Amino acid sequence: MILAALLFSIGLAGATMRRNMIVVLMSIELMLNSVNVTLIAVARALTDVSGHVFVFFSLSVAAAEVAVGLAIVVAVYRSFGSVNMDDVSAMHG
Repeated sequence: MILAALLFSIGLAGATMRRNMIVVLMSIELMLNSVNVTLIAVARALTDVSGHVFVFFSLSVAAAEVAVGLAIVVAVYRSFGSVNMDDVSAMHG
């Protein structure tokens, strides 16, 4: 549980402090994986399989989220020439 809390904290710090869209997506994935570690730890402590099933579905959704997120980043880069969130928000509005 301490490992999961540490991973979540690192992911949260990366998502709030960084301005590069790719780093933010990686930080969000780190937070999602920390939740998966927590689910596995609780499932092992309770000797229940349902936590493992939730992690399986969570990883499936994470794979789809990464594909969509990277497609959005590529589209933004093609449109604005940068993946810096400050540059894109200044160019858009």
